[in-house]
Amino acid sequence: MILSQLEIDTNTFQAETGWAIKPEGACKGEVCVPLAGGFELSRAAESLGMALVHDAEHGVWALGPESLNGRALVTAEAPDLVLPDLNGKAFHLSSLRGQKVVIVSWAPY
Repeated sequence: MILSQLEIDTNTFQAETGWAIKPEGACKGEVCVPLAGGFELSRAAESLGMALVHDAEHGVWALGPESLNGRALVTAEAPDLVLPDLNGKAFHLSSLRGQKVVIVSWAPY
């Protein structure tokens, strides 16, 4: 999830991550993780084991998927990544759901 600021509402958080914010904490399916002091993105990210990284040069934040034990993702299901194809048309990773996919990325830094 890419953000321009850390202040987001609980509906946006749920839509983007699948975690519903309830009185008992952040919940997804049968799993609920307590959130002390209510919802605040950086605390929720820490409680759920989500990486939260700031790119000051571009003024954006990146929020990664949950890793409740700090070692592995909760599921092997990738989020719906949308990138332009070679013709500039939006390509949805979810269009390949049910197939094995290898994603190769490169960065010059």
